[in-house]
Amino acid sequence: MSENDWHETKIRVRYKDTDRMGVVYYGNYLTYFEIGRAELMRDLGFPYSAFESDGYSLVVTEANAKYHSNVGYDTLVTVRTKISDLRLVRVSFKYEIVDEQYGLLVSGYTVHACINSNSKPMRIPPELRKIMEENLKS
Repeated sequence: MSENDWHETKIRVRYKDTDRMGVVYYGNYLTYFEIGRAELMRDLGFPYSAFESDGYSLVVTEANAKYHSNVGYDTLVTVRTKISDLRLVRVSFKYEIVDEQYGLLVSGYTVHACINSNSKPMRIPPELRKIMEENLKS
């Protein structure tokens, strides 16, 4: 990937994702962020199920979303995800959710802390850190 490349995940808006006004309910965009992040990690060889079986998790400590436009049921959107910052215990992801017709719908980020099975902070394991460093994008 080049420096500005994003990992892309396609999601079709389901009826249950929409609100009474017929557009995606704002909180569901955070779920779309999660799907994009999980697919990025899976494609890097680290599915979330592997984290848990290895005794650690990446928990959300901060989430931010800025809403630019909206779409309704059955729209195919693209969730763009990239690793944007990496620390000893924390990692940040940036997101853009876009639609071909309406352009940028939502942008945002999440910050995650690595914790062990006792919910105590721990350093990101070396094998995961190496992959994250190789895929760190500004």
